[in-house]
Amino acid sequence: MATLILVRHGRTTANASGTLAGRLPGVLLDEVGREQVAATAARLAAVPLAALVSSPLERCRETARAIASAQQHKPRIQTEKRLTECDYGSWQGGTLKELAKEELWKTVQQQPSAARFPGGESLREMSDRAVAAVRQRDAAIEAEHGPGAVWAAVSHGDVIKSILADAVGSHLDQFQRIVVDPASVSIVRFTSARPFVVTSNSHAGDLSWLAPALPEGGAEGGAADDAAVGGGAGPSSAGPPS
Repeated sequence: MATLILVRHGRTTANASGTLAGRLPGVLLDEVGREQVAATAARLAAVPLAALVSSPLERCRETARAIASAQQHKPRIQTEKRLTECDYGSWQGGTLKELAKEELWKTVQQQPSAARFPGGESLREMSDRAVAAVRQRDAAIEAEHGPGAVWAAVSHGDVIKSILADAVGSHLDQFQRIVVDPASVSIVRFTSARPFVVTSNSHAGDLSWLAPALPEGGAEGGAADDAAVGGGAGPSSAGPPS
């Protein structure tokens, strides 16, 4: 099974000012965001990436370029439109402080599967396209590079939260329980049986345990698609990040 590393873009000027940037052009990483991304790229440098995929928005492409530059074999950045930010419609460009006064805000928080942004898309539509994108990419990357392949996708907070919610089998209405900070790393393995969420919202720690990939079947025995009964022994090297 291939391994997917989900990376949220670093902090932006919009994040710092409490603005919902959405798909607005010209939203770039701020100084803090560039520092965050450099640290994340350094963590990922120990993991040879079979592919590097990014949302087309500038803040994600900035993040992806930093990751690529830290890789020994400098992967080509592939753009995936389905990993772009949610279309927030008329909410785009508004401040979170003001948007929180809207009636729709309660739906977004409490029943996001029913939320559709005025003039934009629904959170369900966002989730469906993002989940389809990573599952299809993952299968193609595994078919090309083998089950030990590791690849990265750079995207946005709500997009990554929806992918993680799907991976743990949670209804979209629960996805607001998941936290995905700027420049954080989350790791998912898709198998024929079920996805495995290896870590989420990780900011620090060694990632070299991702490469080389775990042996087929794992040290515990049993099929590679099975969960280790009792929790297993974990990676053979440094271990998962905190």
